[in-house]
Amino acid sequence: MPELMSGLPLLPTSVVGSYPVPEWMERLKTDYYRGRMSHAQLQDLHDMAIKAALRDQELAGIDIVSDGELRRDNDIDYFLARMPGIDIPRTSKDFYFDYYEAKVSERLPVPVTAPMMLADDFAFTAEQTSGPVKFSFTGPFSLSRRIRNEAYDDPRELVLAIARVLNGEARALAARGARLLQIDEPFLAGYPGEVETAIRAVNIVTEGVDVTWALHICYGNRSARPSWGGHYDFLFPAVLDAKVDQFVLEFARKGYADLPVIEKFGSGRTIGLGVIDVKSAEVEAPEAVAAGIRSALSFVPADQLVINPDCGLRNISAPLARAKLAAMVAGAATVRSELTGAVHPLNPLKPSPQEPAP
Repeated sequence: MPELMSGLPLLPTSVVGSYPVPEWMERLKTDYYRGRMSHAQLQDLHDMAIKAALRDQELAGIDIVSDGELRRDNDIDYFLARMPGIDIPRTSKDFYFDYYEAKVSERLPVPVTAPMMLADDFAFTAEQTSGPVKFSFTGPFSLSRRIRNEAYDDPRELVLAIARVLNGEARALAARGARLLQIDEPFLAGYPGEVETAIRAVNIVTEGVDVTWALHICYGNRSARPSWGGHYDFLFPAVLDAKVDQFVLEFARKGYADLPVIEKFGSGRTIGLGVIDVKSAEVEAPEAVAAGIRSALSFVPADQLVINPDCGLRNISAPLARAKLAAMVAGAATVRSELTGAVHPLNPLKPSPQEPAP
């Protein structure tokens, strides 16, 4: 596993990124967009919600936590609103989760600084926890799908331009101490013919940024429904050119039939294994989680697996998210104990040596 993972237990648990937004927070965020709440009050609200989400994850026993993406209204707007060269004529919303109507009329500049200030978001989160933090952001291909392009004759050039902006943000994140960055491409499954462009853009984002990189590709999670169907074979072999350390994929909802594809192409990457269906209100039994992990072990070595939900938890309630994370942690612990017995305190990736026979 990459260096960041070396201090974690076998089969470490993580989240994909987002965490539930409480109903009261939804109302207040919508009030902000309707002019009934100040920006300073909104920031206080975000800070409080992030602290609570981190506490929930820690109590569940998650090894690699996130900020829950709770500063973001959806998977797109937070980034486009801060990106130089993106025009958003109307910034009010009827409901906080609505998308802006964004357009680009001139070629995007490459900022000399990191104007989106994602590093500040990471720094706040890192101050609230002592464990590893995953920081995620939406990738250039998915961001481009929500922009009306009036500047580039070839839409692929817009994707690459966004990637250059995100590379600057990634460099700033690494400088502030980020060690695990994740690029989310939730739109890619809907455009399988664009995989090569998306991967080229991913490699621009990661260029020169020495951290552990993850790439999350799912089938969409708007309103807890998949946006597309299909199988992960559309990614291969192009995705193998991605300069990332980990693929974070959904399996719980779809089943584990795509695992042989990963084995066939021999990705050599760590796999973030989706074992929790975030589109279902049913809490998985820990044994069902354990069974999913055992299925994966037929195709992926245990030291190349990270255990996570299929996607972000934004669209389910907080009590359901807590229950699902607890089940995930328990299921991972079951399989871990089957593989290792006791865990050696000095090297969590190796079992303790056997005591000599008396």
